[in-house]
Amino acid sequence: MQFPLTFWDISLWLAITAIILLATSEFLSPYYGKTNLIIEKKRLRKTALVLGILFLLTVLIRVYGIITTP
Repeated sequence: MQFPLTFWDISLWLAITAIILLATSEFLSPYYGKTNLIIEKKRLRKTALVLGILFLLTVLIRVYGIITTP
């Protein structure tokens, strides 16, 4: 049985999710405006940064694969 997602699909999913979470954390910033959402901003920002780092790791793996391919 083959896994339905490719490495490229996972990388794209990580990128889109990280962008959405980073944008959301900035909109919830106290400098942007007052919101009544009950969301832990620190946890949201940390999660976004972790997903962003994971995306960058997938990019580095793809670049390594391109460079080492004869």
